[in-house]
Amino acid sequence: MSQDPQRDDSERPLYAVIGATGGIGSALCHRLAENGAKLLLGGRDLDKLETLADEVAGVPVEVDARDFGQVDDFLAEAKDLQWTLRGVVNLAGSLYLKPAHATRQSDLDDVLATNLVTAFATVRAAARTMRQGGSVVLMSSAAAGIGLPNHEAIGAAKAGVAGLARSAAATYASRGLRVNAVAPGLVDTPMTEGITSNDIALQASLSLHPLGRSGQPDEVASLIAWLLGPESSWVSGQTWSIDGGLSGLKGKGRA
Repeated sequence: MSQDPQRDDSERPLYAVIGATGGIGSALCHRLAENGAKLLLGGRDLDKLETLADEVAGVPVEVDARDFGQVDDFLAEAKDLQWTLRGVVNLAGSLYLKPAHATRQSDLDDVLATNLVTAFATVRAAARTMRQGGSVVLMSSAAAGIGLPNHEAIGAAKAGVAGLARSAAATYASRGLRVNAVAPGLVDTPMTEGITSNDIALQASLSLHPLGRSGQPDEVASLIAWLLGPESSWVSGQTWSIDGGLSGLKGKGRA
């Protein structure tokens, strides 16, 4: 991790990242650390968190983001450390691809809890903790904005995240708390290995992305980092597509 030795530690921004050890989360934490940020690292696997913490000089905290109280306690760590929290990211999520008729209620409950409840818990805790404003970034999906086969459960959950971001942005704008969502297409992460490791499934997915390739974790991380930082201080209530053209373009162009 590179860091300016002359920089006052009190001036370094603190960001809390839930789901820090995933593909996008790890890329984001390395990017933020390289820019001098302090990091609270949240997730359910403490061993992985501790490994990442060694790499980015972060503070690892075991947290199940489906539990409101645990997320409250996670963000309270910033106060205990006497740090000012500038931004929170929720990267907890799952990928569930089955049609509605093949989805059990327990499966839907899990998809909603992992993707939508974690986002709501993050907004709720941030609103209670970040009284002086800051930035909250949530994860939606390209599937929330277009019709993709077998995406009923995940599409519903991620559409809920986009709606949550808009409403919360309106509620908390007066205190300077910004809320945005990021909506990726297919990104090459451990979560998507079921698609990327199967050539037929991969080619079918890539055919829907006009740019003809999957995204990389650091590409998504760069957008999240911008939304966290002061450069985006006039941006709130938006869902940002980063999906190789999937949600906005039709097919691959021919030049």
